[in-house]
Amino acid sequence: MTNSMIRPAWTPVTIAMMIFGFIIAWPLGLAMLAYIIWGDRLEVFKQDVNRATDKVAETFKSATSNRDTHYSRSGNAAFDEWRETELARLDEERKKLDETMAEFDRYQADLRRARDKEEFDEFLKSRKRKPAPRSKKSGGDIIDT
Repeated sequence: MTNSMIRPAWTPVTIAMMIFGFIIAWPLGLAMLAYIIWGDRLEVFKQDVNRATDKVAETFKSATSNRDTHYSRSGNAAFDEWRETELARLDEERKKLDETMAEFDRYQADLRRARDKEEFDEFLKSRKRKPAPRSKKSGGDIIDT
């Protein structure tokens, strides 16, 4: 099948896919019906969704960058100094936590690698222990009685 046969239109292929979809599981048939009816709008819908998610991401990005660099002053110098010290301490703790997490990820990867190697070595050992398959003799077998 080519892509031109599966397009959002009432073609024999799409109708057959819809019927088979309803036979297999009704949500598949319903999805195919929706594709036939509204499939031509998918490209525009995808572009709209991408634009919307980009705007949301930019909003979060600008909000976090503003929060990290520009703190509103409370008017109390002692409190502002304490807050900046605590935020610096928390930032240092976050860095330590990130380093610990990365170290743990490396540790887990090493464990997985060691376990995989052990399992593979065990496979090779068990494979060597199996006797080689015997070849069948040509002609009839002679039975001693």
